[in-house]
Amino acid sequence: MDEKKLVEHLTAFGLTGQEALIYLELFRSGTSNGYELSKCTGISRSNVYKALEGLADKGAAYVSEGTSRKYTAVEVREFCRNKIASLTRKQDFLSEHMPKERKEAEGYITIVSDENIADKIRNMLGNAKKRVYLSMSFLLLLQFQKELQELAANNIKVVVLTSRSEAENEDFFPERTKGIKVYMTSDKKKQIGIITDSQYVLTGELGKGKESACLYTGQANFVRVFKDSMKNEIRLLELEKKHPK
Repeated sequence: MDEKKLVEHLTAFGLTGQEALIYLELFRSGTSNGYELSKCTGISRSNVYKALEGLADKGAAYVSEGTSRKYTAVEVREFCRNKIASLTRKQDFLSEHMPKERKEAEGYITIVSDENIADKIRNMLGNAKKRVYLSMSFLLLLQFQKELQELAANNIKVVVLTSRSEAENEDFFPERTKGIKVYMTSDKKKQIGIITDSQYVLTGELGKGKESACLYTGQANFVRVFKDSMKNEIRLLELEKKHPK
């Protein structure tokens, strides 16, 4: 596994880059002190001790006292689980005590980068109560496999417009999941579109890394126009199926 990727994921759980490096070395070497870790990593002893104190404070390392102060890495699942539980408690507190949000007319929001757009899609799918219409290429669709299957299992209407392309033999395809209606279209490349509960729309591009951008809105007129456009596409696909060229 690429160490750079491991460090990146560890920093997502509140560690600094240097703390993440020392945490990884603790896993490799077992219980160690600052002097030993400094020799292994080439990081100055003062910075190693600072990182170790940070790891202990953040619940990522245990401290044992003896002839020298030694540290042991907390098992990664335990560390991550504890962080998530702590964040969940903070989320509950914030949800309960935040000031009341001022009601404003629905506007238009631009969301950029693959990661942020994918997070928004998962939130939209997770909040859907009645129906979801989703248009995107099959390869992009794969990353939302779990969420789509859960929607279908909960009897929420799911309609997908997609294309098999080179992924035809993948293990997951939505038409194999009971409760998901699939329409085959031409390759949509990076273009995506989602409507949930006839109230919210996300449309734009996904799969271009940090250059991806989507528009999100609950503005009624835009939602209606986008919904009509998707309905027309479905009607054309149904006609083509009934009367193939």
